[in-house]
Amino acid sequence: MTVSTLRMVIVLGLASSAAACGGREQKAPETAQAASRNTYTVHDTTITATFDAAGLADPLQRATLSTKLMGSVVGVQVREGDRVAKGQVLARIDARDIDAKRTQVEAGIAAAEAVYQDAVTQAKRFRALYADSAATRYQLEQVETGLTRAESGLQTARAAGQELDAVGAYSEIQAPFAGIATRRFVDPGAFVAPGSPVVEVQDASSLRVSVSVPPRVAASLRRGVGIEATIDGRPARATIEGVVPSPAGAVYTVNAVVPNGRGEFLPGSAATLRIPEGERLAVMIPSKMLVRQGELVGVRVETASGVELRWVKAAPPDGDLTEIYAGLRDGDRILAGGD
Repeated sequence: MTVSTLRMVIVLGLASSAAACGGREQKAPETAQAASRNTYTVHDTTITATFDAAGLADPLQRATLSTKLMGSVVGVQVREGDRVAKGQVLARIDARDIDAKRTQVEAGIAAAEAVYQDAVTQAKRFRALYADSAATRYQLEQVETGLTRAESGLQTARAAGQELDAVGAYSEIQAPFAGIATRRFVDPGAFVAPGSPVVEVQDASSLRVSVSVPPRVAASLRRGVGIEATIDGRPARATIEGVVPSPAGAVYTVNAVVPNGRGEFLPGSAATLRIPEGERLAVMIPSKMLVRQGELVGVRVETASGVELRWVKAAPPDGDLTEIYAGLRDGDRILAGGD
């Protein structure tokens, strides 16, 4: 029986007690009627056992963007908190030296193409001469070798141009996905080296909660299974993304994804995954039956000699119900805390 089903049973049980009391209205004193309406008989109840594992809710996508160039920052187009689109230019690095080198590379490509075209022409001519026995085989082989070298030189020149284009692309820092610019590391005029962080972008539309659990808890978890979660004290629904052993081997890491398209939860918030562990017997009573004095928690128990205040070990309230770990047993009758 789940906790929600148990709440319904308790409410029906309290209602039945009240109805029974109403049938004896003319015979019972007013104080007896009040006591009947506010008593509860303790029963062992089957509930779903859970293991609560704590962690943090981090963005599913987060990237710290840098450059492979060494140079000055000529512009930063975003500020912290700005929403960015995928492919949007966020910052620019001075790339004048690359532009100068590109002129040299393009000239080299043009020269290599001219050499290659000349080699192609020579090869065609000597193939025709060799077919007419007007050129020796050695001459043809020399021309064919020259064609191969010219083709290789052209490929090398073009590869140098592609490499330069790839390096030049790092002069513009672009957003790898849509999200929010969460950190700006540099301002225009700053000098950056290869690998220096420039801008951080994150997408908080989905959050990942990572927790550590013992092997017995991880054994029953599978990818795609939905479980309950809380983020910053508010309920959420998570889906298991993966379960992997930690390097130490003593625990497992459970990753679960929480949809956050409306931005209800803030990245970096404390989170808890409530992982089911099967069923167990528990003592659950209405929270209104508890008596609190400072940090002490107790209940008023009906005994043969009267009503006594008994201190108990209780879990945090779960809505209208509270689990009692110790101090009560099946069959005990308790009164509401205010009576």
